[in-house]
Amino acid sequence: MAAYFSNHSTQARFPSAVPAGQSPTIPAQSNARPRAASSRHFSTSLSGSGEEQPKPAHTTVAADADDASGDVHPLRSTWVSWFRQQRAPGNKIVNYEEGIKKIAAFSSVESFWSLWTHLEPPSSLVPTTDLLLFHSGVRRPVWEDPLNIAGGKWIVRLKKGVADRIWEDIVLGIIGDQFHAHDSAGAEERSWEDDWPEICGVTLSVRASEDILSVWNRTDGDMKLRESLRDMIKDILKLPSATIMEYKSNNDSMQDKSSFRNSAVDRTASLS
Repeated sequence: MAAYFSNHSTQARFPSAVPAGQSPTIPAQSNARPRAASSRHFSTSLSGSGEEQPKPAHTTVAADADDASGDVHPLRSTWVSWFRQQRAPGNKIVNYEEGIKKIAAFSSVESFWSLWTHLEPPSSLVPTTDLLLFHSGVRRPVWEDPLNIAGGKWIVRLKKGVADRIWEDIVLGIIGDQFHAHDSAGAEERSWEDDWPEICGVTLSVRASEDILSVWNRTDGDMKLRESLRDMIKDILKLPSATIMEYKSNNDSMQDKSSFRNSAVDRTASLS
């Protein structure tokens, strides 16, 4: 399992990333990747064998656009998929937000798989690309968003070649309510009165020498909650207890204008 992580790994589990010079493709492709709808991650279960016709992922679709006919299995929340690519040479992007593009929103198991089967996996993308999935209550997937600003993110640095499995598992875990127990446990201590979850979203940053997974949460100051989320991330991703993780508040990111620099390394792994 040590081979998953860029800070102490020696061997990749998956094939190497796309060769240099190949262009990344975020929009939908004509040939969807075959994918079975694994219901073990969801709070609802699939009872039928029928599959709906996939929809293109490069246009913004309504969350319930493909839920008009047949049996559907609603998710607890609506989620929105985004992506961001680094600017090309000579094409100046003034700020981070200008590069973020919304792909689609979904609120059911069926609409999720209609989107997911048309998205390129991380291994098909070249640096620098960010894949983002956020709760619909987040207006823009940035530090300053009202739902994000008081929170932070757990960071896992991955060796190149393993992000496909990691990205799929964490996305399924988040939309499938694997973190819901933490939302219920901390509800009495919260200062807000809404039903939005503690997990705001998740990003995968495809870089030249590593891929960086970030799970964004809403509350930075609650250490007990943060540690509980850390343990749940390890459990969902089946990470070894010695996995090195980092945490950084969004306030710190706003101060130093960086998502990953000066993050706090979690020392509990070395004590396990």
